[in-house]
Amino acid sequence: MNKVQKYFYSAIAALPTPTLPLTGGNNGAITLSEIQDRIQQIAQFLIIVAMVVAVIFVVWGALQYMLARGDATKGKDALKAVRNGLVGAGIVLAIGVLLQTVAGLVTRSFFS
Repeated sequence: MNKVQKYFYSAIAALPTPTLPLTGGNNGAITLSEIQDRIQQIAQFLIIVAMVVAVIFVVWGALQYMLARGDATKGKDALKAVRNGLVGAGIVLAIGVLLQTVAGLVTRSFFS
């Protein structure tokens, strides 16, 4: 197989498979509650991913601190990584609370 064929077949393999769009069960109409549900699902997914990353960051900083073995600069950098991970986790949690509050106010379920 020559070079041109290799490039052609690799380009063909990278193309997505064509599919037809399917309509929903309600004649294709999207309701506001469906949009709200999707936004909440996406927000919850992103918050979970961000929290997992923050925990990994804190654990990685703690491991760096243990492996610093008394080196002041490495220990300082490790503590900075732990602090940044904790601050990131706090920001993500605050954003989650803010999103839940705004969603409750928008859907008028906050005070009931």
